[in-house]
Amino acid sequence: MEPVSFLRFSSRFPNPMTSAFTSPASPVLFALLAATFLGLGTGQAAELPKEVIPFLENHCYECHDDVTDKGDLNLLDLAFDPNNPANFKRWLRVMERVEDGEMPPEKKPRPEKAESQKFLAGLSAPMLKADKQDVAENGRVRGRRLTRVQYEYTLHDLLGIDLPLQEQLPEDPMSNGFETVAAGQQLSHHVLARYLDVADQALEEAFTRALKGDAEYHKSCTPEDLAEKTRGNYRGPDLREGESRTWSISMQFFGRMPVTTVPEDGWYRIKIKQVRSINEGDNGSVWGTLRSGTCYSNAPMLYMVGLVEATPEPRDLVYEAWIRKGHMLELKPNDGELKRVPPGATGGNVSFKGRDLEKEGAPGIANKGIEIERIYPNADRKTVRKNLFGDVNLEEAAKNEPEKALDQMIARFARRAFRRPVDTAALQPYRDLGRQALSDGESLPEALKTSYRAILCSPRFLTFLEMPGKLDDHAIASRLSYALWVSMPDWELTKLANEGKLHQPAELKKQVDRMLKDKRSVRFVNSFTDQWLKLKEIDFTTPDTRQFPTFDPVLQESMVQETRAYVTELIRQNLGVEKLVDSDFAFLNGRLERHYWLEDEVQIKHGEGLQKVNLKRGKGELPVRGGLVTQGAILKVTADGTHTSPVVRGVFVNERILGLHIPPPPPNVPAIEPDIRGATSIRDQLEKHRNNESCASCHQKIDPPGFALENFDPVGRWRKSYGKGGKGAPVNPSGVTKDGAEFEDLFSWKEIFTARDEQLAKGFAEQFLTYATGAPIRFSDRETVASAVATTKDSGYGIRSILSASVLSPVFLNK
Repeated sequence: MEPVSFLRFSSRFPNPMTSAFTSPASPVLFALLAATFLGLGTGQAAELPKEVIPFLENHCYECHDDVTDKGDLNLLDLAFDPNNPANFKRWLRVMERVEDGEMPPEKKPRPEKAESQKFLAGLSAPMLKADKQDVAENGRVRGRRLTRVQYEYTLHDLLGIDLPLQEQLPEDPMSNGFETVAAGQQLSHHVLARYLDVADQALEEAFTRALKGDAEYHKSCTPEDLAEKTRGNYRGPDLREGESRTWSISMQFFGRMPVTTVPEDGWYRIKIKQVRSINEGDNGSVWGTLRSGTCYSNAPMLYMVGLVEATPEPRDLVYEAWIRKGHMLELKPNDGELKRVPPGATGGNVSFKGRDLEKEGAPGIANKGIEIERIYPNADRKTVRKNLFGDVNLEEAAKNEPEKALDQMIARFARRAFRRPVDTAALQPYRDLGRQALSDGESLPEALKTSYRAILCSPRFLTFLEMPGKLDDHAIASRLSYALWVSMPDWELTKLANEGKLHQPAELKKQVDRMLKDKRSVRFVNSFTDQWLKLKEIDFTTPDTRQFPTFDPVLQESMVQETRAYVTELIRQNLGVEKLVDSDFAFLNGRLERHYWLEDEVQIKHGEGLQKVNLKRGKGELPVRGGLVTQGAILKVTADGTHTSPVVRGVFVNERILGLHIPPPPPNVPAIEPDIRGATSIRDQLEKHRNNESCASCHQKIDPPGFALENFDPVGRWRKSYGKGGKGAPVNPSGVTKDGAEFEDLFSWKEIFTARDEQLAKGFAEQFLTYATGAPIRFSDRETVASAVATTKDSGYGIRSILSASVLSPVFLNK
C-alpha cells in the first residue's frame, strides 16, 4: 500500500468530509454515497402506526392538512419513513411538541393524558427502532477529523514544539454548538493544503531545534532604555526618579517601548521589575495591560500578554507569551474607570516636560526595568530529539546501517502519530519513501523528514479511525484524550489500550480522574468553554463607548478568566450541577468587583488577581451574582454591545444550561428591532410575536430566562431601567416558565431551576457528549444519557461525576 493523501484515501473509502463529496459524480453514485454516509433511507416508506392515527384525526389534521397547512406542516400527506433522516426529523418534532404540551395549542381542546401517552408510545417505537438500527450500521458519528485546535496541540505533543499553528488554518464551523461535530466539518483540497503546509512548518521547526539547538535571547532593559526615543512620535513612558512610569493616557499605543522589540518569533518570559502603583486611591491597585504588537498605525493589532495589577508594595511580575518578530511591548494603565490624563503635547506625541503627574493625582504604573528571555515552554531540545529519533544516535546511524535506523524511527513515530499499533504492511510505504530519499543522496534527517511528512498527511493521523459498534481500546484512548486534553493519548493511556484494559469501567473512571487532575486539562476547560459558553465570541462585539465608557480590555480579559476559573472549580471540587445556575461564591478580582458594584459585599485581596470570594446573602434572597448565568462573559456574548434581547439570552440559557432544545424560528418572521431610546421595553415588543400562534409556543419556553436576566445590561452590569443613564422604561424581570412556575425576578427564577438538578445534569451531560463524541445526542441516546446521569444522583449530580458517567456511557464508548 502506497502512502496516500487524505483525498486519495477517501476516493477508496468515501467520506462526506472530503471534496470528493462535492465533485461531479453520477446521480446513482451520489445517491449511494448519501445513503451510506448520511443515513438516507433507500427503502419504501412505512405505514403510520395505527395507534397514532386517532390522535392525529382528533387534534392535528384540522390545522395541518392539505388545505390549512399551518406552519408549512401537512400531516395528512406527510409520509412516515423513519429510515429517512429528513422525514425522521419532521416526525420527531411533531412528537416533541406533543410531549412538551405545545401542541395542540392552548386554545384548542386538550387531549387526555392517556390519549397523548398512547400517541407518543405508538410513534416512538418504530422511530426508536429505526434510529438504533442506523447507529448499529453506521455509528452515531460519521467521518471526523481533528479540529485546528486539536491539530495544533497534537503536533505540540507529538513533536515537542510550541509554535502557535491554529491561526494559519481555516476556522472550524460550528454545528450543534461545537466545532468538534463531524456534520459541520469540511476537508476540501484547499483546507487539506493548509493543514499540510502547517505540518511542514512544524516538522521544520522540530528538526531545526533537534539538530541545531535552541536559539537563545536575553535582554535587560533599564528604565532609561524603556524611555529611549526612536522613530516617529514619542509615546513611551515617563522617566522619573529612576523609574519608568506610564499614566492613564488614552492615546493609542501610549506606553510602547521600542527597546523591547524581539528579533524572532518565539515564546518569551518577560519580567517587569519592582512594579508599583501610583495614586491608586480607594481602588487599592491600578490595573493595566501588557500587550505586544508593532505599536504603529500601519499594523494596529495588539496581542494580550497579560493583566498588570500594580499595588503600593513593589513586586516583580512575570509573564510568558508568544511574540512575533519585530513586535515590541506596550505597558500602560487600562482601567476604564480611571481619571484620564492629557498627553501634554500635540501632533500625536506625549510629553512630560514641566509636569509632575504623580503630584497632580494621576493614576499610574511604575517599574524599574524589564527583562526578556527566549523560552521553550512545551519541551526542551532533548525532548524534541527523543520525540523525533527515539533512542537512536543519529550521527552513528548515518554512518552504519542508516536504513535499519530509518525503519526503526519511522515505526516508532507512526505508532505515536496514528495513536494505535501499526503493522509492517502499513509501515512499508513510509519506509520506502525514506529509503528512496536516502538512495537519492539525501541525509538521514532529510529522508526521515520525508517519511514523517507522509505520515502527517495520512488519514490515520488527520482523522479518528472508528468502526460502527463498540470502540476498541485505542479508539477509546483517542476519544478520551481529545475530549479531556484536546490532544493525542499519553503513554499511560496507550499502554492500557495495548493491554486491552482501558474499556474496563473501573480503569476508565480512574483515567478520567487522573486526566482531570493533570495540567493538560486546562486545554479542555478552555476549549469546552470557548464552544459551550461561546467564550470564543467575547471579541465579536465591542460595547458602545457612549453608553459604556468604562468598559476596558482589563475587564473583558477578567470576565473570561472568571468563567474559566469557575468551571475549573466545579470540576475540581465535584460541585453540584445546580451551581451552573447559582452559587454562594464567585471568582473575582478588584476590577470585576468594582464593575459588579460588589465593593461592600465581598473582600478582595489586592495584588492577588483572580480569587475565590464568598457572596453574601441578604434577607433570605439569592445573591444577584453567583452561578454561570450572571457572569460578565456570558452576559456579554449574549448581547450585541448596545442592546440586550430576552430571545438571544433565553435561547442560550435554555440550550446551554437548562438542556432544552429550541427549534429555529418559522420562516418569514422578522427579527425584533430594539428601541434605541429605551422608551419601549423589549417585553412589549415581544407581544406581537406571542400573538402569532406559530411563535407563541416557542416563546413560552424561550423568553422566561431572558426576562429574568433583563436586569443586566450588555456589559453585565445591573440596571433597573432601559436607556442611557437608566432614563427609559423600567425593567420587568418577572415571568412564567413553560410549565407554569411564576417568578418575580432573577432571585425567584434561580430558586426554580436550582431545584431541577436532574434536568440540569442531563443538559450538561448532553453538551459534553456532543463535544466529546463529535455528534449531537440522538433520539435513541436519550434513555442512555438519562441512565448515566442517574448514577450521579448520590454525588448531588456533581460536575466531575457527570463527566465520568458520560465517558462510561455507551454513547461515548460506541462510534
